[in-house]
Amino acid sequence: MPRQRFERHESTHDWHQLRSLLKDSAQITYEIIRPVILGWETPKERSAETGMPQRTIYYKANLFDQAGMASLLPPDLPPEVPKLDKRSLPPPMRQAIVDLKAEYPAFTLHEIATICYAQFARRPSPHTIQVTLATGPKPSHTTRRYPLYAAFDDPVQGRLAIIRLHFEGWSVKSIAGYLGTSRKLIYTTLKRWISEQFAGLPDKSSRPHQPATKTTLRAMQEVKRLQINPELGEYRVSAALEQMGIKLSPRTCGRILALNRELYHLPMPATSGRPKKEFPFSSERRPQYWFVDMRYLDMHTLGGGMIYCISILEGYSRAILASAVTRRQNFEEYVAVLYAAIRKHGCPEALVSDHGSVFRDHRAIHIYAAFGIEKKEIEKRQSWQNLIETAFNVQRRMGDCYFETAKSWDDLVAAHQKWVLDYNYQRHMAHEKREDGRHSPAEVLGWVTGKQFEPDFMYRTFSAICETRTLTKAGYARFRDFLLYGERALAGKKALLNIFQDTLALEYGEHPLAKYSVEWQPDDHHLLRVGNPRLLEHPYQSPQLELWPKEAVEWFVIIKAAAYCCVP
Repeated sequence: MPRQRFERHESTHDWHQLRSLLKDSAQITYEIIRPVILGWETPKERSAETGMPQRTIYYKANLFDQAGMASLLPPDLPPEVPKLDKRSLPPPMRQAIVDLKAEYPAFTLHEIATICYAQFARRPSPHTIQVTLATGPKPSHTTRRYPLYAAFDDPVQGRLAIIRLHFEGWSVKSIAGYLGTSRKLIYTTLKRWISEQFAGLPDKSSRPHQPATKTTLRAMQEVKRLQINPELGEYRVSAALEQMGIKLSPRTCGRILALNRELYHLPMPATSGRPKKEFPFSSERRPQYWFVDMRYLDMHTLGGGMIYCISILEGYSRAILASAVTRRQNFEEYVAVLYAAIRKHGCPEALVSDHGSVFRDHRAIHIYAAFGIEKKEIEKRQSWQNLIETAFNVQRRMGDCYFETAKSWDDLVAAHQKWVLDYNYQRHMAHEKREDGRHSPAEVLGWVTGKQFEPDFMYRTFSAICETRTLTKAGYARFRDFLLYGERALAGKKALLNIFQDTLALEYGEHPLAKYSVEWQPDDHHLLRVGNPRLLEHPYQSPQLELWPKEAVEWFVIIKAAAYCCVP
């Protein structure tokens, strides 16, 4: 190639002469900023000479100082991106297709499409996969990622390989063929992973599953202790254990009871089968029906005659609202229990009882009418219609054993109170099918109460059927043949006398003034002795305190009065 000949010109620094000789844009820019870079001229002077803005000259000069001659050349253009259409696959997917086929040649085209859908959310057609395998790139790796399943030293790693391959989209058949194992093993591993996660990866024994034994030595000892009462069945034993924090099913308790009967020769509980009848007083809400009755506790060994249990039951929840043991089945004891139930739980819509005289007394009818309670009675000789009989049957199983072994009246009262608590807070057969988790009478009863009345109205209603006495100038009230001290500051006021069981209470305006213990004569109608005085604090006390002798208080607050006699 011949050497190019350049035309000669005279050397000059005049811009107007140089401009006509320059043709390349980079050379023009260089000649403009060269005097500025060499310090011959300022950007302002060079701008006035060349006509280029001062800021542009300043910018290009700074850029030349940083990048040199490269700042005069145009920037490189980015490489041209090939256009992709819907029929072409992304390069990562094409590479994955080739790698899958290279790692496991037995893959079908549909299996590769499924794996692509799991990894790239796009399912290519079998024809596209076939073309990609024929014209695609080379495989990125030529070795297996996982060895055969039998070659794993740790079975946990083998199961993890199964889970990872399945997560990538491999089918069960492909995983089994790739790892050289059975499909059953693959299905079992995946099932254990779904149910147990990482806890299902280690080896487990092939021994048949046996549930953990819940029957501990403590539970068996408690069942043996409860079996002292031979009337307790499997359900009541299960409820008592649950109250202690031990959960055993009734059937398990039944097996333990049967084993104890065989080992210790214990008697079986008495059972009686009767045909089921329609109940006439079925409660649909709280508190629709209350049931009341008295039960003879003839199993006691305290002597002194019969002892009775008076109880009131709420029909919907089967809860015992009030209950007491007494030596007399008269009206006063019944009213005391009724008053305790109404004061705490309100009034029911109806009260169901048998034809007992204490429930049909005219004073009781007056109370029913005052509180708006409808009185209902069961049919004669049909005690099953009174729901309290079911509670008494439970009492027979749970409490009679302890009533019989009571050594004193206090022991009997304590056993009765324990039975009421256990009955209300243990599971009840009537609530087994409830789906709200409430299975005891107390839980079903909850906070719901009947119609409430003013305390003053309740006091006036019940005090109208009790005896009243006018206090003397010294503050004594006469009752039968005794003068009982109430309060000197209330002289001339009418005080209420209330006898419940063996306690006589002297009250005024709902405030108890004093309590006395009484002993009855064998006829249960006349008092034999009044003693053990207990003077209580109340808002009517006189500011001048009584200085009773400490050793002889009873002689001053209880005075034997002269008997009544006929005036000639």
